[in-house]
Parts: sequence; structure tokens; C-alpha cells
Amino acid sequence: MRCAIVIPARYASSRLPGKPLLKVTGKYLIQHVYEQALRSKRATDVVVATDDSRIMAAVNSFGGRAVMTRRDHPSGTDRVAEVASGLDADIIINLQGDEPLIDPSALDLLPDLLERDPQAKLATLAVPLTSLEAYRSPNVVKVVRDRQGRALYFSRSPIPMVRDGEPELTKLPQLFLQHLGLYAYRREALLELAARPPELLEESEKLEQLRVLAIGWSIQVGVIGHAGRGVDTHDDYDRFVEHYRSRAFARAA
Repeated sequence: MRCAIVIPARYASSRLPGKPLLKVTGKYLIQHVYEQALRSKRATDVVVATDDSRIMAAVNSFGGRAVMTRRDHPSGTDRVAEVASGLDADIIINLQGDEPLIDPSALDLLPDLLERDPQAKLATLAVPLTSLEAYRSPNVVKVVRDRQGRALYFSRSPIPMVRDGEPELTKLPQLFLQHLGLYAYRREALLELAARPPELLEESEKLEQLRVLAIGWSIQVGVIGHAGRGVDTHDDYDRFVEHYRSRAFARAA
């Protein structure tokens, strides 16, 4: 199955405007993400989807491929769908443009999940929760799965709720899971999904993936050991720069 990675990248981030173009490391942030995507063994195509000419020029400058999209898309998923409509691929991976530490093996797992489960329209990833603070935080999205690894529900609330006592996170790592915002779609499912109106569950929790469950589609959820931290704030970017420089120093030594 042909697999394309599409990286939506906007300039107007509310918490860190212009973050795709940050370049303290000598490379644009979007370039770091693009190069990680190129390391995927499954991807036959990697494309940046943007609505900003500055990002388009940056991607072109390092030899990457970018496509201009409409400016009025309500979400990154809609931006990815616009680009996917012109791609020759069976599976479309939506990789956020602020994930410079994404593990290429995690990208490769996504199409594998769809090939193993022909009934699933989407595949996504999760990691075991490691703290009660994260379990209770509405900023951390949780997911519960059935025995086949398919999502039962996603929520900002603590799920599954433990009625008696505290959740034993370390003893039951496959039960208490944090969802990662990384998706693989069957191409036709993505195009149909983007054409559908939001669902009530989706609007209530502000989680796009609930549109999929609300219409009765299956989402296969793979569990990985850890996830690279994304860049949402200046502090996140500073941590990434420190990590990048330490790795560069270790390679030079």
C-alpha cells in the first residue's frame, strides 16, 4: 500500500507564532520534522501542507516539497485532506509540523495497523500514562481500547474512571493510555471525513477523532513506549534546541 506523509504547517500559532520557521539550530523547525518523515521506511511521499508563502519558501529552500492550501480550513485535518485529494496514495499520515523528535518507527507502525485491521478506517497511537496529574488533566487526551485494539472512546476526562481507590498506572499500562495526535487515514475515508459536519460529541470535547467514532467507524490504536515531545511554546523549543545540540556534540565526539 502506498503511504504518503502530509505535514500541515501554519504560521499563525496562538502560543508560538511563526514556529515552523524557527531556526536557532541552523535548520527550520519544519525542516527537522520533514527530515524525520523522510526516515520512514513506509512513506512513498512527504509533503508539507501550508497556507503561508514564507513556509512554502522555507521548504523549497531545503529541497523539500510543499503545497499551498486554502487559508480558511477550520483544522489541520481539512488542510491535509485538501492535499491528499491530489496524491496517489492508499494511506495518508497526518504528522503535525511541530514534532521534530517523532520516531520514524512510530510513523511506520501506523500503516501496519491499518493493514492488520481491514475494517479500521483510521489508525493512531497512544503511550501509557505515567502520572496521576496527566490522568486527571483535561489537556491530556485519554483513550480506552477494546480487545482488538480499537478505540472505544477518547476523552479529556479521566478514563477509564476508577470507582474505588486510585488508578494503578504502572501495573496496568495497557489500560491507562494517553492519546497521541498522530493519525493514518485510508485516503477515501479522510476525504469523506473532511466533507462531513462536526458531531455533537466532537464539539463537546473539542476532539476531532470523536467525529469518527460518532459515525460508527473504527480506529485502530497502537501502543508505543514513549513519544517525542512536540513544540508548543518557547520553552518547548528551547528544550528541543538543547537536545539537538547535545546530540550533535555527542556525534562530533
